[in-house]
Amino acid sequence: MTERGLLMAGNEHDVHRSAKTGKFVKESTTERNPRETTTEHVGGDSGGDREVHRSTTTGKFVTETTAELHPSTTETQQV
Repeated sequence: MTERGLLMAGNEHDVHRSAKTGKFVKESTTERNPRETTTEHVGGDSGGDREVHRSTTTGKFVTETTAELHPSTTETQQV
């Protein structure tokens, strides 16, 4: 489970985000705007094989260096 309780082992599913803002969007938004959205497969029983870092303010991906410099405003996820 992540700090925010969004992911739980065995709860495998797809989530959709705006590529511009990083915010979650509905599947219908992804279908209407495939070039402006991204779909991520999350959850499952096995741990992810790579880490990604996000700004907790914007939801956008950030570099590992940014996450290290701003630990209070970033989160790290295994995907």
